[in-house]
Amino acid sequence: MTTRRLLIGIGGGSGSGKTTLARRIQEAAGDAVVAIVEVDAYYADFSHLQQRDRERLNFDHPDAIDWELLLEHLDTLCDGHGIEQPVYDFSSHSRADEVVALEPAPVVVVEGIHAFSNPDLRERLNLRIFVDTGSDIRFIRRLRRDLLSRDRSIDSVVEQYIETVRPMYNDYIGPSRRHADIILPEGNCNELGVDLLLEALVSRIERHVHGD
Repeated sequence: MTTRRLLIGIGGGSGSGKTTLARRIQEAAGDAVVAIVEVDAYYADFSHLQQRDRERLNFDHPDAIDWELLLEHLDTLCDGHGIEQPVYDFSSHSRADEVVALEPAPVVVVEGIHAFSNPDLRERLNLRIFVDTGSDIRFIRRLRRDLLSRDRSIDSVVEQYIETVRPMYNDYIGPSRRHADIILPEGNCNELGVDLLLEALVSRIERHVHGD
């Protein structure tokens, strides 16, 4: 694997602001410099199961991720080749037919709730950032997102939060902050912290790109 790729991991609970932070890093450094890999895109393909059985699965457990494919794709990007990132259909709990073509870039940002759950992935990351946002804000954001974008009912969102989201955060995601190099309190609500983090990251990215 080439050492010229800088891999940045962004972890945190669902609704903490990981995706927004990843996109702000990309905007600050440039689309040609930063590629974003979403761990959520790599949920295992459960299309062989009946819809009702898929709905019972615990998608907040690390075992729901197709780690083999995710790690293979990261290594491919680091070797300087493009990938076809899967697209996950959260309404049917299965992989969609389409894919997203992702070209290699000097910096790869890997973001997702389980960005730090897998030891093989952690070893590949040069920098780990945990977005530590309060549970009330995270739940409100998740509720809004699932109602507007994922065709979910209020009852189903609340039930999933109680049965899997909160327990898995307590068991896996929250404790994974111990692997972080940087903890960002309150995510995007912490504008000063985000600005300082972006300034430091862009400076490091520029040094990395130019070989300093």
